[in-house]
Amino acid sequence: MGRRIADVSTPARLAAPGEGLGQDELALAARNHGLPLEALRYDVTPPGLHYVLTHYDIPYLPDATAWRLTVGGRVRHPLSLSPARLHTYPAVTTRVTLECAGNGRALLSPRPVSQPWLVEAVGTAEWTGVPLRLLLREAGVEADAVDVVFTGADHGVERGVEQDYQRSLPLGVATGGDPEVLVAYAMNGAPLPPQHGSPLRLVVPGWYGMAQVKWLRDITVVATPFTGFQQSVAYRIRREPGETGAPVTLIAPRALLIPPGFPDFMSRTRVISPGTVTLEGRAWSGHAPVTAVEVSTDDGATWRPAELEPDHGHRWAWRRWSFVWSAAPGDHVLSVRAHDGSGRTQPTEQPWNRGGFANNLVQRVPVFCTGRAQ
Repeated sequence: MGRRIADVSTPARLAAPGEGLGQDELALAARNHGLPLEALRYDVTPPGLHYVLTHYDIPYLPDATAWRLTVGGRVRHPLSLSPARLHTYPAVTTRVTLECAGNGRALLSPRPVSQPWLVEAVGTAEWTGVPLRLLLREAGVEADAVDVVFTGADHGVERGVEQDYQRSLPLGVATGGDPEVLVAYAMNGAPLPPQHGSPLRLVVPGWYGMAQVKWLRDITVVATPFTGFQQSVAYRIRREPGETGAPVTLIAPRALLIPPGFPDFMSRTRVISPGTVTLEGRAWSGHAPVTAVEVSTDDGATWRPAELEPDHGHRWAWRRWSFVWSAAPGDHVLSVRAHDGSGRTQPTEQPWNRGGFANNLVQRVPVFCTGRAQ
């Protein structure tokens, strides 16, 4: 018998004990990229520094005027909209922190074999577009609707399943105003770059990145729960292969530290001088606003409160924090953790799951403080 398409697509697996990164993971790491942690200094991440995760190929779009976004399914008035038509609707701009659901996956043991993120799969942008609820209102959603399915133009095969990238949202989230879901056409005041979904993408504040469907071309309202691959197979939190698992949805609280001083090229160990060092970074959560940030300078043995800036009206974006540390000569491990208004906080020991999802284990930054003041 000849080969089938499923034969070129491997099942999900865990790395064997001691197994290093394979060429497949290195190829994914070369295609995708995280935020350089020093770029946490920007309130709004420049597009080229914002993290990127692309499941399949970036669609080539020589002429955006030919693009159409359809709104159909269980609606009374199906729509077919060009990007130019979408620009005639009332525009909304929202500052949103996006984080990949697999952020931190490469730090787990055993390691799920997939995109090998450390902690850098995050970024914050100002997204401009049309509230999804306005489009659904114009289309006239039928009374039996339960889910809204979003289809991107990126096409591939995953675990033997050929597919367009598709995700859904419950109707209540899709039509809600808090958060307000956007069909976005601009990032930081400019048209979407190709890697960020040009010409149209979904932006769902507070949700992990898998919900933010890029290269959006179809919105379909359905009367039964959507069970597509990315919804019911890929993005589920499971400990055992046969489990149904819990869906991946809202972003767990996380704080990141901008590594102080300067780095060694290979180990990334930071080098600082003794004396007063201002530590700073960002914190965010999709479940509830961040209420506190704590810093440890002794590898988690003790924790002290950091100063947390107000959100300045940007509920769905990260918040700056700072902490003044008196550094002494020697080796140190710095850590930071966030707490949010739902009572959630970051763990110091990470509960494990097979996909490596929603891993918000506290960050650890090795620092070497020299024996001389400068």
